[in-house]
Formats: sequence, C-alpha cells, structure tokens
Amino acid sequence: MTASYPFLKGHGTENDFVLLPDHDGALHGDMDPERTRALCDRRAGIGGDGVLRVIRTAALEAGAGQDAEWFMDYWNSDGSLAWMCGNGVRVFGRHLALEGLVDPSVPVPIATRSGVKTLTFEGGVAEGEITVDMGAPKVLDETKVAVGDRSWPALHVDMGNPHAVAFVDDLADAGLLYEAPTHDTTLYPHGVNVEFVVRRGAGHLAMRVHERGSGETRSCGTGACAVMVAAALADDAPRDTPYRVDLPGGTLRISWTADDRVLMTGPAVIVAEGTTSL
Repeated sequence: MTASYPFLKGHGTENDFVLLPDHDGALHGDMDPERTRALCDRRAGIGGDGVLRVIRTAALEAGAGQDAEWFMDYWNSDGSLAWMCGNGVRVFGRHLALEGLVDPSVPVPIATRSGVKTLTFEGGVAEGEITVDMGAPKVLDETKVAVGDRSWPALHVDMGNPHAVAFVDDLADAGLLYEAPTHDTTLYPHGVNVEFVVRRGAGHLAMRVHERGSGETRSCGTGACAVMVAAALADDAPRDTPYRVDLPGGTLRISWTADDRVLMTGPAVIVAEGTTSL
C-alpha cells in the first residue's frame, strides 16, 4: 500500500460509507480490520458505517462466477466482513456512474458476497433515485429479540444477510441501542441485524435498526426490505403493493413483486473525495 491513497465519502439515506477506488486490486491487497476501523472512526478517521472497496470482480476471488464487471467489497465499521448492503450498493453504483465506469442508461449489475444485484438509475448520472433488485427474500423462523428486560417476537427474514424484524408500539421502546439487542445465538451464530418497526398508516412503516458490526445506524437498506416483507406478510398484501419505509436518515420505497423480487428505491449521494494515509 502507498503512503496515501484516494477515498470518497457517500451516503444513502444517511447510512454513510468510505469508498476506496481499487479497480484492479493493486492498491490495497487484502483489506484488513484495523484499516477499516481507522477509516470509519468518526473522531480520528473519515467516519462511516462501513467501507466499500470498488474493485473489478475479476480481481477478487469472492467474485468468481458472477456475471458483473464490478464487485462491492464491503466491510463493517468494526472491521468485520459483510455480505450485503442495500444502501451501500446504491452509493457504489452512483460512484461508478459519475466516473463513467458504467452506463446508467441501462441496468447495471454489481457483484456482492450475496450475489449480483442490478441497479436501475431513475434520473441522471449525478442525481435521481436508484432502484436495486435485491432478489428473492427468504422468510425463515419466528424468533424473539430483547433489549434489557423487554422482549418482542420477531420474524427472521434473510435478504442476503440475516434480519430479525420486531413490531413495537413505539420506536422509543428499543432504548438507545448502544449494545446489540439480545437474540438467539443458535439461530444467529454470527449476529443479526435487528429492526424495530411501527405502522404509520396503510403501506407506511417507520423503523430503527441495530446493524451487526456497525451498531445503530441512520438507515439500513436490507433491513428496510426485510421490514417490508414482514409487513406485507402480516397484512396479507398482494404482490407489487408499494410500501414506504421511513428511517431516521430518510425514506425508501419498496415493493415485493409477483415474480418474488424485492425492489428498493432510494437516494445515493457522493459528498466528498480526497486522499488519506489512514
């Protein structure tokens, strides 16, 4: 690694990331937890919920067999390896479009550790929302989560990473979420993203989330998708019913299609670029 290297900062509904352009894998070699934690440190580093390395699929073994030129090499802020990030993949795509590395007038496939996700740009290169085809959800076991001495039933929904979705009376019920909610460690040996949800009206939800490896965040794209799936099942909603999901950092629009795909639409913004020696 050189003494200094380029970075960008971006966010999707205030779920924020450090992006590292490393197109052919020559700059960073293997990512490591220590560097990830340093970059994401909000006081001594750049600050972010995670790191997105921008690398060609052919340069990374994890991308083997995926039909997409670009791979989102995503790491959580605590240095742990992550499988998927719905807000992050939109930010990743925005960067590629701004740099002229993809053609935003056609669907753009992005390889991830949970398979290829396809982006559709709804506006121009630099603005407009982006829709992600998140693939088919997996609805699994009923479980429960707890914060302190309070517990709630939850639904296990897999969106390429695990989620436990709990409906509550008030979002404040979850407290400050400094620590991960208690969960079934047998069901989730590597941790779980926990969503607390309230209903605001027909097809309208609001949520908070504690992400494994990052803590409570302003938004979680895969979490919002899991929440929409859990709500649609509880509502017995027809497929293609649109849902609005409000998060502390903004709003995402999500639908579960007749052909079993979850489509998530939301903003993606690049806010800064520079060089760092972290």
